[in-house]
Order: sequence, then structure tokens, then C-alpha cells
Amino acid sequence: MTITLYDTKRREKAPFTPIDPQNVRMYVCGPTVYDRAHLGNARPVVVFDVLYRVLRHTYGADCVKYVRNFTDVDDKINAKAAATGRAIGDITDETISWFLSDMGALGALEPDAAPRATQYIPQMIEMIEGLIASGHAYAAEGNVLFAVESYAEYGALSGRSVDDMIAGARVEVAPYKRNPMDFVLWKPSDAQTPGWDSPWGRGRPGWHIECSAMAHDLLGAEFDIHGGGNDLQFPHHENEIAQSCCAGHGFAKVWLHNEMLQVEGKKMSKSLGNFFTVNELLDQGVSGEVIRFVMLSTHYRKPMDWTEKKRADAEKTLAKWRGLAADGGQVSASVIQALGDDLNTAGAIAELHRLASAGEGAALKASAQFLGLLEVDEAGDAVDLSTLEAWLSELRTQAMETKDFGAVDALKTKLLAAGIQVQMSKAGVSLSAPLGFDAATLEELL
Repeated sequence: MTITLYDTKRREKAPFTPIDPQNVRMYVCGPTVYDRAHLGNARPVVVFDVLYRVLRHTYGADCVKYVRNFTDVDDKINAKAAATGRAIGDITDETISWFLSDMGALGALEPDAAPRATQYIPQMIEMIEGLIASGHAYAAEGNVLFAVESYAEYGALSGRSVDDMIAGARVEVAPYKRNPMDFVLWKPSDAQTPGWDSPWGRGRPGWHIECSAMAHDLLGAEFDIHGGGNDLQFPHHENEIAQSCCAGHGFAKVWLHNEMLQVEGKKMSKSLGNFFTVNELLDQGVSGEVIRFVMLSTHYRKPMDWTEKKRADAEKTLAKWRGLAADGGQVSASVIQALGDDLNTAGAIAELHRLASAGEGAALKASAQFLGLLEVDEAGDAVDLSTLEAWLSELRTQAMETKDFGAVDALKTKLLAAGIQVQMSKAGVSLSAPLGFDAATLEELL
């Protein structure tokens, strides 16, 4: 399979050639874990899940390593802890559980590694020490800042000059900065804020250094693909490149960015009343498969518009395809070809429509499952799931009263890991199991 990808940094689509075909490596920026994932957060997860599947198909599952991090040290997390009186660890553990559950409902495979930033503080300190020693960073008033002027190629990813970036960015003004664009690698922590001992005093890392340290530790000095949403190009990815390259690392060879998500043609915003989380959609009875289908229907480099019409059409299409699906087929070569062409998921979906129209049910099912669709058999369960449904329903009722959804999310995560699709709405709880789900598996869950 030939894969071509649009490299954001080079601004062109080119054939993908891994550094080592036996060790294809991809890093994708994950969430900051302080609240539920909204629909926009889910788009990069789905996009890079498809790329992960394509890479595994092309090079072999054992030859691909996919890393997606969790940022679990951040001022937003600190603020939530202060506002709620809850322990930071409880908040991050709960939010990570929510995230994995919601993304599992969307059919996303879990990455090979999901590091938490707090697990890599020593690596971050070591990298910062190296940057200071080489003249690319400096300590000031308990902070350590990266000296942007020390890296001549700063701005190459986003294609903007430093002056343009200063004009277009909300730059933190601080008297200890040598240059307004210099960004924080380490900052001091007070007694109420998480902190670690360092050569510059007790403190915590800046956001950007986290990914550089984790990527280097898990994937090496140079790796194949770095991905994320368009909103991360500047300053996050621009800063990652600068600090990593100045630390002597080749860093990412190819950069991929997905476009943003809209709702009914408008930017998703709480002020517009069109902001919702993945979990809210699932609770309303919108299946994760439907959400995934709608996202895949638009190319990742184009803005994706979530509409009620698209949701309704997706439900009808998937129900029709499920009725046509048959076992024993092979993935369509046209689907493989479309996905190899810069993840043309819209083209792959078009081929699924053609297969359905032609009555090629076996190829339809195999091809849809390659895209993460039709993986759950909704036509009927192999075993009686009523006990599990009653259990989850009872836990949900209790959670609605106590506002503590930890037990609900823990069970949902367990069910999703077993391949059971979970739908919760005002009408109640509904579970459906994949083909081959047997009584022994049910017994383990109970």
C-alpha cells in the first residue's frame, strides 16, 4: 500500500517513507484532563485512529507505535481543584477514565502508549538543563524560558515571522523575559500548587516541554509523524520543534493537522449554546458509531460541520448497511486506495455506498470495519444483557442523585473494552454485544 500524506511543514502532499519500516512511530497531542471531552476534541482522535489503522495494515501491527499523551499538570486542572475542593489526582484519574470511555465508544483503538506528563518530570528537567547549557534557555526569577531568538527556524511550521506571531498571539508580558516571544519551560509553584524539586526551585513544567520530553523518551530523537489539531500549530507545535531541535533531536519528520469542527455552520461555543460533549451525545442516544461516521464523511483537512441532518442520515445509512452486511469478505481495494491518499475518508465512505448499492455485503462489512464501523452487531445479542443493563441503569440513577459518575464510567469503560456498545438516553440504558460475545465473557463482567 502506498501512503501519501500532507505535511503541514512542507506544505505539500508527498509519499510517506518511514525512517524504519520495522518501527513506524507516531505521536499525537492528547487532552488536558480537567473536564469531559467535547465533540471537537474527538475529531483528532478519530482522524489519527484511522491513520493508525492504515499504518498497521501497511507495515504490520507489531511494527507501529502510536503515542498519545495526557496533560495532567496544568493551571486549568489546578483551578478546578481549587473551585471544587477535590484532589488533583482524583480529577485527572476521573477525567482520563471519561476520555477513554468516550473515545472507545467512538470505535477508537487505544494507543500503544498513553503517558501522563507527571510521569516524565525528570526527563523534562534534564532536557531543560541541556537547553540552558547550550544557550537556548535561561533562568529568571524561578522561571526557565526558551530563548526564541536562539533558534533561526522558529516559525517554519506555521509559516509566520516572529513579528507576525507577536502581533497575532496573546503574549504574556513579564519583566524577566528577554524577548516577548520567549516561552516558559519551567515555572515556580506555591504551596497550594503541584510542584517538583528542580535546580531552579520547586516548580512545574510549562505545557510545551511536556510533549518534547515524552516523545523523545518513548519514540527516540527522531520519529515519523506528529499530529494534532490545527489550533496546536502555533504556539504549541512551533515551540515543541524549537526546543527539541535545540536539544539536538531531529524530532518529527512529518506533521499532520486536522481542521476544526463546527456545529450547524458555526464555531462551537458555550455562548452560542451549541457546545456539547461526546458523553452528552451518547447519553442522548446518539451512538458512537454515528458520531464516527459523520466525522469520517469529511476530509480531515477540511472544516467538519456537525448537523442534525448529518446525524439522522448517518443513522439511516448505518442501519441499511447493517442489514446488507455479510461475513467472509475482503476490504475493498478502492477503500485502501482512498485512505492511502492522504486519509481520504470521504472517498472511502463513497466506496462503501457503492458496495452497498451493488449488494456486495461481505466486502461492505470488511471495508466498513477497516474504518471502525459496523464492528458491533446491533441486530441481536448472543447473550442476554438485561442484568448488565439493569446494573448500569441503577448506577446511573444513583449518580444522577449524587453527581458522582465514577462507578458509571468505570463500568462503561469495562463494557466498551469488552466490545459492548453502550447507549444511554432519557428512555434508559441499552447494550448491544458483538458477534461471538459469549456467556463466559458475560460471567467475567458480572
